[in-house]
Amino acid sequence: MRLNKDFIYRKVGSDSVLVPVGSSSFSGMVKGNATTGELIECLKEDMTEEQMIERLLEKYDAPREVIAADVANVLNKLRQIGAIEE
Repeated sequence: MRLNKDFIYRKVGSDSVLVPVGSSSFSGMVKGNATTGELIECLKEDMTEEQMIERLLEKYDAPREVIAADVANVLNKLRQIGAIEE
């Protein structure tokens, strides 16, 4: 899966910001933390959900179940606004 080309991502200080451009039906802005930003960076690299979980496991000291649930939650929200191409 990858980030929809109708969205742009920027890091603003410690925040991650995702903004629709082009033909997206979502009109708003998504603001997230560093972990959200890490997941968006993964989407720019066209990674699977499992690859994203593995990357976060390398970076953060948290149980796999917690990271997997967080990844699923963020991806679900991004899917709802059309920010992900499967």
